[in-house]
Amino acid sequence: MKTREFISRLDDSKIVAEITEAEKTTSGEIRIFISRKKPDDALVRARERFEKMGMTRTRHRNAVLIYFAPLVQKFAVVGDSGIHEKCGDAFWEETVMEIGTHLRSDHFTEAVQHAVRKVGALLAQHFPAEPDDTDELPNEIEHD
Repeated sequence: MKTREFISRLDDSKIVAEITEAEKTTSGEIRIFISRKKPDDALVRARERFEKMGMTRTRHRNAVLIYFAPLVQKFAVVGDSGIHEKCGDAFWEETVMEIGTHLRSDHFTEAVQHAVRKVGALLAQHFPAEPDDTDELPNEIEHD
């Protein structure tokens, strides 16, 4: 999967709509990042990007980053401490496996949407929307 192919085949508007919809039911935040670089370790790079994007500053420490590095065909899902405490490693491993299945089928937009829905459902379960909830982080897809 080449970066250009991956990016060109993503329907940003569908993904942003999926994030917006998922965040209606939770106080959690979901972000997408697509790297044009070749990280040796996508998880390490995702954690660095998580910090740079200010994702540790949510009120309940319940933000999730879904990170893609198409040039090296890698991706990672990183959750902040609040959400990780609630779901543990099994949830992240299952989510990564499911995203990988969609990506191998060249269903790039669907892979991202599926990940957003799955993460959104988990966030809603453990961090339901609150009356005074505000969208703490932007919903757009970021790139480097």
